[in-house]
Amino acid sequence: MAEPKPSLDAGVPYGGVRLPARRKAASVRAVLALILREMSTSYGRSPGGYIWTIIEPVGGVLVLSFVFSFLLRSPPLGSSFLVFYATGMLPFLAYSAISNKIAAAIQFSKPLLAYPSVTYIDALVARLVLETMTQLIVGLLIFTFILTWTQEAVSLDFGAIGLACLMIVALGVGIGLTNSFLNSMFPIWTTLWAVLNRPLFLISGIFFLVEPLPEKFRDILLYNPLVHIISTMRSGFYATYDAPYASPAYVFTCAIIPAALGMLLLHRYHKDILEI
Repeated sequence: MAEPKPSLDAGVPYGGVRLPARRKAASVRAVLALILREMSTSYGRSPGGYIWTIIEPVGGVLVLSFVFSFLLRSPPLGSSFLVFYATGMLPFLAYSAISNKIAAAIQFSKPLLAYPSVTYIDALVARLVLETMTQLIVGLLIFTFILTWTQEAVSLDFGAIGLACLMIVALGVGIGLTNSFLNSMFPIWTTLWAVLNRPLFLISGIFFLVEPLPEKFRDILLYNPLVHIISTMRSGFYATYDAPYASPAYVFTCAIIPAALGMLLLHRYHKDILEI
């Protein structure tokens, strides 16, 4: 018997197996569709939509600046409380938003994952792309507004700022992937993680610098990768601050390990998750 001829469809070669190019094209279409769905459900139908994502961090920075202006004569760096707390709060909120969005990606898109053309990876990528773009736009708008309003003399180091942004995304992805599996398999983990995560707001260096702290306290706080991220971000705004204790290698290690673990578990159990 003669062997069957290859399909004339360029995307379906011999044996009817799809070429990687066709799979990639389908994946891109799925990601774009998921991004549009996310934008519609998360922002299009909520009061204020995207505006609220800007108002919330601005409100937090203003409250911190107002309160601490009565307690301190000047911020630990520079002369503007707004700039100092913005360089701490915005990285923290961006990390929280990215990790939380990725952690909930599979549950959010679960109805669509029943379709063969949509995979759990598409759902994760869509949320990562949208939330990263959102946080970058929000950060750019807020920092532009604050620096223009305060006229704070800063010396922007875009290399350090870019590195801090990269660390934010990496850590958010790493924690988000692990939590995506845990949230899906053990719903109680969502509540437990929220409780465990609350102290981070106080110990991540948003309100202070780690350098003046006693060594034993500083060494403990430096186990928190967010301290390194915020210190690196501030070094990108203040020429006199070089963040001597910040270690990007440590942050990326803290990101890669949970990311690899999360992807391994999701790859192994994603079918079970969809059946829950």
